[in-house]
Amino acid sequence: MRILPLILAAFPMTALAQDQRLPSHCIALAQAEAQVMPASFGAPLEEDTVRIRFVDHATFVIETQGGLIAATDYTGFLGVADVVPDVVTMNNAHSTHWTANPDPRIPHVLRGWPEGGVPAEHSLDLGEMLVRNVTTDTRGPFGEGARGNGNSIFIFEVAGLCIGHLGHLHQIPSPAQLASIGRLDVVMVPVDGGYTMAVDDMAGVVRDLRASVVIPMHWFSGASLETFLSEMAGEFDVVRPDLPDMVFSRDNLPAKPTIIVLEPAFLD
Repeated sequence: MRILPLILAAFPMTALAQDQRLPSHCIALAQAEAQVMPASFGAPLEEDTVRIRFVDHATFVIETQGGLIAATDYTGFLGVADVVPDVVTMNNAHSTHWTANPDPRIPHVLRGWPEGGVPAEHSLDLGEMLVRNVTTDTRGPFGEGARGNGNSIFIFEVAGLCIGHLGHLHQIPSPAQLASIGRLDVVMVPVDGGYTMAVDDMAGVVRDLRASVVIPMHWFSGASLETFLSEMAGEFDVVRPDLPDMVFSRDNLPAKPTIIVLEPAFLD
């Protein structure tokens, strides 16, 4: 197993709010010297660590030490492995971000768009993990018209970390939305350059969120990924571990903001 060393930042920790879950408050970092360690999906995890696996397009699997599994922008397929997540999140900008027929065995299916004219509002406490959302507006088909609250930024508070997934983000979040999101430690960012937002606009969103770790997604052929990496050069370190997943904890976040380019791979 290869080990990717990263230098750490130091921030104070707040008091415990849950017996089952190390609190994040979306700002939790700690002082220590540790490492980000790649490991395969399903392998044992140490306490207060979380594994993030890039599955495909905008779908990630987040796995806790206690065995909880969350899947983002769930399309109904994670791979040939018969994995039943405890919770899935979805956005309906395109069929590659949701399914109308999620596996009925999934206990919690969180839709990120309005239903019955009511914006999505989620705050699901699973003990080890808290899942919540902040809605943003989207464009209609072919870029026509605005759809209020059509996208959800889902936030996963787990292992003392605040992990955000921007979904199919079409708008620059307002100060109020940024305040609701909070300080993200890890963020998954669409970098397609047009289907969501222009690269320079998305780069500005990344700067505003101030995350320690940025994981690009939604990058299709890879050209827009390289454009995004060029845009962020000098401000962010770039790491290419040639892996689909990595293990994170609050103790191994980098001192300098870092973009980690994961290679998507279905679960097998």
